[in-house]
Amino acid sequence: MARPQPSGPMVSAIVMATILAIYLVLVGWRALQFLQTGNPVAVVMGSALLVLPLIGAWALWRELWFGMRSAALVRELEAEGGLELGIALGPTGRPTRAGASAAFSRFRDDAESSPDSWRVWLRLGVVYEAAGDRRRARQAIRHAIELAQQNRQDRRE
Repeated sequence: MARPQPSGPMVSAIVMATILAIYLVLVGWRALQFLQTGNPVAVVMGSALLVLPLIGAWALWRELWFGMRSAALVRELEAEGGLELGIALGPTGRPTRAGASAAFSRFRDDAESSPDSWRVWLRLGVVYEAAGDRRRARQAIRHAIELAQQNRQDRRE
């Protein structure tokens, strides 16, 4: 199967992740320089600066992992023909906010009736995103990722 070409948002995420990684390395390097001075104030500053790149690296990895896993699930669902939401689309091909809001209850009911289906939760996340509720969209998509992982583990056993 051919590998999909990176989209504009994917390229932007890669560029931003690269810039953040460079920044984290530079801050970590500066932290080590502070620690090596032996000056108590500089050591405290260096210790604080060392924690920031670790937190930043963790957050960067978490976001990249989320993006890769959610994109893989979207591709899988699209290949199955399950990404057709029946919602009005805008000129960009994405669901409109009004269309998503109007159809939201149907997707919520689907998630309540099939709580173990990653496909249902992923569709719900896409509808949340289209309706402008990013927080709930990410929660639903994270849940879809967890369910898909459980599904794959159950098939292995």
